[in-house]
Amino acid sequence: MAKHNNVAQEKDANIQVIVRCREAPSRAIRSGSSVVVPPVYGQDVKIGGTPSIARSFHFDGVFGPKATQENVYDKVVSPILHEVMQGYNCTIFAYGQTGTGKTYTMEGDLENGSSSGNTPMAGMIPRTLYNLFYALDKQSAEYYVRVSYVELYNEELRDLLVGTDANAFESTGGSLKVFDSGTDKGVVIQGLEEKIVMNAREAVGLLQQGAMRRKVASTRCNDASSRSHAIFTITVFIRERAVTVEGEDIVKLGKLNLVDLAGSENIGRSGAQDMRAREAGSINKSLLVLGRVITALVEKNSHVPYRESKLTYIIKDSLGGRTRTCMIATISTAADNIEETVKTLQYASQAKGIRNRPVANKKVSKSEIVHDMQLQMEQLRRDLDAARDGSGFYMKFNEYVENTTI
Repeated sequence: MAKHNNVAQEKDANIQVIVRCREAPSRAIRSGSSVVVPPVYGQDVKIGGTPSIARSFHFDGVFGPKATQENVYDKVVSPILHEVMQGYNCTIFAYGQTGTGKTYTMEGDLENGSSSGNTPMAGMIPRTLYNLFYALDKQSAEYYVRVSYVELYNEELRDLLVGTDANAFESTGGSLKVFDSGTDKGVVIQGLEEKIVMNAREAVGLLQQGAMRRKVASTRCNDASSRSHAIFTITVFIRERAVTVEGEDIVKLGKLNLVDLAGSENIGRSGAQDMRAREAGSINKSLLVLGRVITALVEKNSHVPYRESKLTYIIKDSLGGRTRTCMIATISTAADNIEETVKTLQYASQAKGIRNRPVANKKVSKSEIVHDMQLQMEQLRRDLDAARDGSGFYMKFNEYVENTTI
């Protein structure tokens, strides 16, 4: 197997932290709330109020309530997409209280025409897809793009692009498994299907399909709250002009994870009861582990508890690993949300202290990619056959030892 090393020097880089402020919703205005975060764009967030509450925070960027989706994309996402096309793995994740605009930031309004990628309400994912294909076509290089969309709900993973009916999750064998491949691939979600897409419209169509299947419920903070974490992943393969000594094409690959986390507010504020309370508890557990991971990394602890939650295990390379990472913290400008706003800002401020060492992916030959795809297809066929006849999944003993699932 031919290896093609990158000569560029890799440097440590702190996680980029961006704050986006949402204007107070109508219900907050009716309750007498006021705007507490004034800037339209800058780097500081100021919280007004009594001396015990008033404080300020400094970030890589702050977007005020008047900032547009285009503003956020141009300043934050566009440079990251450029890195992906240079062969890096990158992650953007949205974190914040329910109702502060996480899903709007990432997806936009998919039901009202914003899926075209260039309308005012189009989110970061549609904009990324359209700009990616535009840039690839402009390069006139051979390429192909794969996407996947997975949901983590109550610590169970399901593929949002497989099946179309309500029973699809159960009919495909339930929760997907996660394991560390022990290779350059890192953490792998076993059985997750990656769809090859030919253009942005097709990719956005899959995003819409998956978004419709996400777990949604009404809470005190939001009438249509996403009750799960969701990860939309774009993987791009680009043929380079150079070839191997054997005359084979060389391909560079980049990957972008776009993560929409469930709401971070506590159970009491969400108004959750019974099943919803258990659901909120599961959300809080994964976000609590995420907080512990961030703390461990900032304090340079010898043990980082990635494995305590599937969320942190899946995105562990984005936290202290080889990935370029950006956190978009969304907050409310309503005075009655100050408690959650301050918690979010403290969380985001701590995340700024995490240092990653982004490393460009190893360039590979075209035959290696074809071979890898054939192996994946064979494994998917075996998994599907095993699920159909109820015999379970077969794995060689050494593979079982190396690839321990959680």
